[in-house]
Amino acid sequence: MKIVDITPYVLSQELETPFYFSQWHYASRKICLVKVTLEDGTYGWGEGYGPADMIKTGIDFLKGFIIGENVLENEKIWQIMYLRTLDFGRSGIFNSAISAIDVACWDCKGKVLQQPVSVLLGGVKNPIIHPYATGFYFTDSPTLEDDLIKEANYYKEQGFRAAKMKVGLGIEKDVYYVNLLKNALGDDVKLMIDSNHAYNYREALELCKRIEHLNIGWFEEPVHPEDFKGYKALRENTHIPIAGGECEYLKHGFKRLFENDSVDIAQPDICATGGLTEVKRIATLAQSYHKDIVPHSWGTWIAISAAIHFVANLDQNPGRMFRNAPMIELDRTENPLRDDVIEHHIEVINGEIKVPELPGLGIEVNQKYLNKYGDNSSKQSLEVWQ
Repeated sequence: MKIVDITPYVLSQELETPFYFSQWHYASRKICLVKVTLEDGTYGWGEGYGPADMIKTGIDFLKGFIIGENVLENEKIWQIMYLRTLDFGRSGIFNSAISAIDVACWDCKGKVLQQPVSVLLGGVKNPIIHPYATGFYFTDSPTLEDDLIKEANYYKEQGFRAAKMKVGLGIEKDVYYVNLLKNALGDDVKLMIDSNHAYNYREALELCKRIEHLNIGWFEEPVHPEDFKGYKALRENTHIPIAGGECEYLKHGFKRLFENDSVDIAQPDICATGGLTEVKRIATLAQSYHKDIVPHSWGTWIAISAAIHFVANLDQNPGRMFRNAPMIELDRTENPLRDDVIEHHIEVINGEIKVPELPGLGIEVNQKYLNKYGDNSSKQSLEVWQ
């Protein structure tokens, strides 16, 4: 079943409520989607994580090399894209373009074979998944504390078993807000923290020592993504599990993380690290190092659906009769591109997601909103992809 067309789309939308975290202040969302069309009219959708316009350029560069290829041979297609970018794109934005096309190819493959992606990955080993809520970003609201507590109560009402907040504003502020939200969530909802690599080792360790009595679920990206020794030292000096990897690319990047014993939990972003084809390899590598995987996922329901199918197929690590369901990230911040553009049948009921059984990823794109949010490149808008 040959590929006859590959079309990228850049979508953008201004936010009603701008927000910030440890690195940047943002006022809009912007994404790049891609549609892969086959000779019989079947099509699939993918998504890239990162600066949307640059991902589109990467897709435009790659598509000429793979139009005409059989979409069922996804590993062959992946290798063509990888080798075409190897000399100048071993990490970074080209991998997001590869990821977007690869995810779309898996969506196509599922539709052609009338099977969900999770089955084509090897089978549904985890039929129930527990999403955790990503939120608690900071705003300039004069009622910020009340807003954060209200958000925490909303997640509890929705049945989430875990939620993740942003830190990295300085040790004192972090300690204050972590205590605020831990008290609001209570003991039934695990709280994780994410500094987006805002700290050095000394600062990250100080924060850990001041909050580890709160039974924090994990500390995500505590230090610079290249500070492998800092990651390892932190792991050895705190009881809080250490997570990271959204800034890593391909199995080679995760091999460095694992060889340096830098993380307890690896967080590949399927839409950046090489797509479903490569993240399947990363999962095998993680298991050989006895590391857990909870994929980073920030984008539309294309990215979220890809993560659900991937996690559904993850091996038990380790295997046992009674265990918690695996987790995925579920962004709960304002995002009309996620909530309007993508149609899906995935529901979060009592804090659980059942793995979808529709062919492919089980999603569709609403052409009305695709046109509405289509970027005409005439407006200067900030992007958010963290």
